[in-house]
Amino acid sequence: MSDNELGLFLRLRREAVTPAEAGLPTGPRRRTPGLRRAELATLAGVSVEYITRLEQGRDRRPSAPVLASLADALRLAPAERLHLHQLVKGAEPGFSCMGSAGPNRTVRPTVRALLDSLEPAAAVLLNRLSEVLACTDGYRRLVEPIGLLDSARPNLARFVFTDPRARTAFPDWELVADEQVAALKRGPGLSEPEVGALADELTVSCGADFATRLDRVSGLPRASAVLRLAHPQAGELRLAYETLNLPVEDDQRLLVHLPADDATAAALDRLAGRRPGALRAV
Repeated sequence: MSDNELGLFLRLRREAVTPAEAGLPTGPRRRTPGLRRAELATLAGVSVEYITRLEQGRDRRPSAPVLASLADALRLAPAERLHLHQLVKGAEPGFSCMGSAGPNRTVRPTVRALLDSLEPAAAVLLNRLSEVLACTDGYRRLVEPIGLLDSARPNLARFVFTDPRARTAFPDWELVADEQVAALKRGPGLSEPEVGALADELTVSCGADFATRLDRVSGLPRASAVLRLAHPQAGELRLAYETLNLPVEDDQRLLVHLPADDATAAALDRLAGRRPGALRAV
């Protein structure tokens, strides 16, 4: 697996920015829609050779001014700029922002109370291993029928990649799989021993479905999106989710799902035995 996360992130962002977005002429005979290395170099005020070294991992410690120039040229959002700086810091040997602490499996009482207050919404608390630590009854109604909670220690990433039922449950399985890899690579990522061990396990058990994503998915999962879920009883649901990151000390994230359309809202009401309209579509 690749350990050049900085180079991967820069290349993916370069390929995602069109010349028009960067204020450059498109020109004829472009093989890819994104920026060329020479164009990024010009926009950032550095040499093409330096961009090449960064993307290939031969230079992993650009200065703060260079990072700022690259971030401006790539039109990075605030979360992406923070991620870029974290990747540079993480490239230093022996550095870990989490120290020797393993994945946190303790749910604080106030976090559990927060989950209770979110009922009947479907909400789940995950740690950096994507283990399901706690969830609302609303979330349980969604995922118990597809098998996510079958194991003694449910793990969303492991379920997506190793349980055949996941490909039926998630019509957009390829996209869901990308997001799970991005979530595992976030923060300290694969340098954290238990996350690295899980990645090794999934590489062996899943092969290319997992391994190729390590080299093409950056560690920056989407904070919000719409998830399609094929529920055995309710049919296809469209769920808009938001990710709420708990304090750094917790190293956990809360995913809250709401119906993305009226049909899904009505289906969730039927699942819960509620009168229609208890949850509003967003």
